[in-house]
Amino acid sequence: MKIFSEELVAKAVEELHIACLSQATIGEVLLIAQYLEKATGIPFVRMDQGSPGLPVNRLGVEAEKAALDRGVGSQYPAAAGVPELKEAASGFVKAFLDVDISARSCVPTVGSVAGSYGSFIACTQRDPNKNKVLFIDPGFPIQKSQLRVIGAEWREFDIYNHRGEALREKLEQMLSAGDIAAIVYSNPNNPAWICLEEQELKIIGELATKYDVIVMEDLAYFCMDFRSDMGHPFEPPYAPTVAHYTDNYILMLSSSKIFSYAGQRMAMICISDSLFERQFPALAERYQDSGVFGQTLIASILYMITSGCTASTQYAYAEMLRLSTEGKINFVEDTREYALRAEKMKRIFTENGFHIVYDYDVTQSVGDGFFFTIGYGEMSGGELLRELLYYGVSSISLSTTGSQQQGVRACTSRMRDDLYEVLEERMKAFHADHPINSESKA
Repeated sequence: MKIFSEELVAKAVEELHIACLSQATIGEVLLIAQYLEKATGIPFVRMDQGSPGLPVNRLGVEAEKAALDRGVGSQYPAAAGVPELKEAASGFVKAFLDVDISARSCVPTVGSVAGSYGSFIACTQRDPNKNKVLFIDPGFPIQKSQLRVIGAEWREFDIYNHRGEALREKLEQMLSAGDIAAIVYSNPNNPAWICLEEQELKIIGELATKYDVIVMEDLAYFCMDFRSDMGHPFEPPYAPTVAHYTDNYILMLSSSKIFSYAGQRMAMICISDSLFERQFPALAERYQDSGVFGQTLIASILYMITSGCTASTQYAYAEMLRLSTEGKINFVEDTREYALRAEKMKRIFTENGFHIVYDYDVTQSVGDGFFFTIGYGEMSGGELLRELLYYGVSSISLSTTGSQQQGVRACTSRMRDDLYEVLEERMKAFHADHPINSESKA
């Protein structure tokens, strides 16, 4: 039995001016859920927006307060970042990735969204012959929206059928035209929670060097592949990264998920020292500066977007990174709750006819974490999104993430203990109302 009528959902879509429910963005689904909750008083099981669902790291809060008390709020911070944060980021990368990047090449940004935006600009303008971005999908829809803003083109492919060595042939096919400026992906992946394995990262790195392509590696869910015991500074296993296989990389490290510091909008882009120092005549001509990649990105691009990052938050992030490097914060254990939630939620869905869409990495089953993907019988992702809304469950269609698979993304961050029973009851009703052939994919 449906919780919300088709008429009420249709009314919400109409009043919120949503053009196509099956292709609704994260923000639009969020608005629909809020509308229906307000109209009926019935709570939603919110699986739409990937906003942190754990308490903020208090050590960061205290460091930010102390910085404000010292008076840092009265002065503009340097565009390149405060020295304490740059040094802490360099140490953190060494401790958890076993990668050497100098403090100079570690640059704070107003969240990874600003980091990717500025990096897209620099990457697509550095060489007139390389003006497109390649997305290894599924991925974060906002990054394609950023390219629309700057007028850059992109290419994309769903990695689902190109895992392991098969990735090499696909990338060669995409890169051989010579017009790709950058490759972007997230690892662990948003939305599928797949993780690229060493073999695949080696392939990406080798081809990035061969075709002079910059790899933008989004590490928003850093060390959150809970299948491995990561998170111990200067001890293997280290978090996997393409930085071991090429010098053409930009790593994006966010404070939002690993420290639950999303509200302060703070991240780092960590650029290989080799790339940071490269000089590009096209950048020099456009910006009338040195054309040195790192300096142009900082002073001529990022500064034009945000004029630097909030000073006090830089000190907060520096403290959290420093304490993690010293082993005084175990951010991996702090975020393991997401894996526990995913395990419980997956069980409820799979016991009621759903299947996991992106279910396997190259050598092992996909782990439990911040996101997972579900499908139901032969339903398209748009159909499933709509049908779940009737049962008080919000999600986003995989088609909005560049995926060619049918299903929706589920986020664990807003799940609460009191909602598991609610979810189970609603999915039992969903399954009863939507019988599927016992031989269908399960």
